[in-house]
Amino acid sequence: MSKATLDQQAAPQVAKSALEKQAWEALEQSIIYYQDRPVGTVAARDPELTALNYDQCFIRDFVSSALVFLIRGRTDIVRNFLEETLKLQPKKRQFDCSKPGRGLMPASFKVESSHGHERLKADFGEHAIARVAPVDSCLWWLILLRAYFKATHDEELINRDDFQQGIRLIVELCLVARFDMYPTLLVPDGACMIDRRMGLYGHPLEIQSLFYAALRSAQELLLPTKHNRYFVDAVNSRLEPVTKHIRENYWLDTHRLNVIYRYKVEEYGEQALNQFNIYSDSIPFYQLTEWLPPEGGYLAGNLGPSQIDCRFFAVGNLMAVLSSLSSKEQSQGILQLIESRWEDLVGDMPMKLCYPALEDQGWKILTGCDPKNRPWSYHNGGSWPVLLWMLAAAAQKTGRPEIGKQALKIAERRLVEDEWPEYYDGKNGRLVGKEARRYQTWTIAGYLLAKELIQKPSNLSLICFEDLGII
Repeated sequence: MSKATLDQQAAPQVAKSALEKQAWEALEQSIIYYQDRPVGTVAARDPELTALNYDQCFIRDFVSSALVFLIRGRTDIVRNFLEETLKLQPKKRQFDCSKPGRGLMPASFKVESSHGHERLKADFGEHAIARVAPVDSCLWWLILLRAYFKATHDEELINRDDFQQGIRLIVELCLVARFDMYPTLLVPDGACMIDRRMGLYGHPLEIQSLFYAALRSAQELLLPTKHNRYFVDAVNSRLEPVTKHIRENYWLDTHRLNVIYRYKVEEYGEQALNQFNIYSDSIPFYQLTEWLPPEGGYLAGNLGPSQIDCRFFAVGNLMAVLSSLSSKEQSQGILQLIESRWEDLVGDMPMKLCYPALEDQGWKILTGCDPKNRPWSYHNGGSWPVLLWMLAAAAQKTGRPEIGKQALKIAERRLVEDEWPEYYDGKNGRLVGKEARRYQTWTIAGYLLAKELIQKPSNLSLICFEDLGII
């Protein structure tokens, strides 16, 4: 074989190595320091746009960065992050409704300096756009704590009284007595990654998948002490009802659609089949029957009285696969759906956060005419490169690694050229987001993490859970 041929074959690999190096350097440059210790990463470093709150470290954003750091041996920054954010968690009961509740984790924090002294200032949503409550922060924090322990086996940290208390407070916050009799977690609109009004109030799938993974994490991390017994029992008693409820009532495939289509309404009593009184006219059956492939399905976006949200939400479905909230058959069905509807869900930039987008009057009514959530933009049908790592992980877990590899190949063509944007617009994800920040840290981390998970599938243990065998 000629030297020219060898050089041609080596060129793509050299380019990819250079891409990884550039991404890693960009991730390093995003690190926040507090008292000379690395404690997190800023949301974005766009040099041409005002920071707003993109100069802060968001708990949900940092998770992808943290997983990359853990895999590459930079465990110090993850430990520091966990310790410092735990200090920000309110520990006392509050009767002032304007104060964050006990056990809540902040949405974000930043380092402030005054008279030569540094402090961390937390934002629990009181400063955020639309004053959004960060319900998912404490769930992601627990999931990350478990990943840190899996990577380091740092029993000293996990066994500390303050960490055990922090876990208990999160469990108590999630399992507290409430005006609700479903096993899922009731939350307001905008309480997760989709932090603008999108009609997600109630029991959105994303929160349920994170809730389940957080419960599984607490189950592994809580020590079998007398003080923890009540919380361990509470976690164990919730897992099976949540699993059955999601698998039975949220699942949509062609068979399930046929069942729902013939539902009787206004049923009363324990034996009612249509427990949520779903009216078939509220479901776009004809569009769904054309869109759903013969093999495959997905978990619906939401379920509540007289309504089922049939939109596909990527985070909820992919995290359901990783956490084993979905059954093995359902997990295969979700990946089959993604492969069958590749152009819709992946397109030119992996992948759609939500599909399909709300359009026309539906967009205006449900989003409040939010210009950032125009159809096929931002959270309303926009494409988010950070989801690349979740897709790669789900593909590996279900034994379909080619899906993750193909998505990664698509992303690599554009991410550097477009300067690592926050999100993409358009039905195919061909346009850089209208208001997307460049050098978005979790876009960079999502790419690096996807590479690591594809190259070494054993890293899945940091974020995946085995099936509990619940039927």
